Amino acid sequence: MRRLQRIFQDRPFLHLIDRGERLVAKLLAVMLFLVLVVAALKFSVELLFQLVDPAVRWEGEGLIAVLGDLLNLLIAIEVLQNITSYLRRHVVQIELVLLTAITAVARKVIVLPPNAENKPMLVVGLGVAVLCLAAAFWMVRQINEREANEREVREREELARTGPARSFQAAGHSPAVGADGPH
Repeated sequence: MRRLQRIFQDRPFLHLIDRGERLVAKLLAVMLFLVLVVAALKFSVELLFQLVDPAVRWEGEGLIAVLGDLLNLLIAIEVLQNITSYLRRHVVQIELVLLTAITAVARKVIVLPPNAENKPMLVVGLGVAVLCLAAAFWMVRQINEREANEREVREREELARTGPARSFQAAGHSPAVGADGPH
């Protein structure tokens, strides 16, 4: 009972949840990678057969179908990048998620069926989705750039305050002649 109470205290519990999240993310990455490899091989084989088949038309719906399949693979790659980025930094990269969503909506727009003009709400909905995603991406990008600029200013101010010798020492170098680093 005591061991169970210790596990459910905040720090050990959060550590357990964090490890579980990383394990699930790794499993998802492996599964998605396998799906991507199989899908890319299948797409390549189908494309090769279509290239040598004189009956296949490469304009209109035939081209749109190929582009749709290619964009599906690209979206899957972007999702895999989202997962691997999470594993590297332990945070969700919002810019990557938004780019993936923009690619998914762009794919939908590209592969719209020929009678899409008969569905004005679909077209309006996709337009609104594109505008909202683009605005969200712009806002996140602006925030990230501002934070990067502020970080750069702080680093320059720190360098000006401490001088080049301190930053040289912080990098692991020794001011002594011939010394390679801390001893």
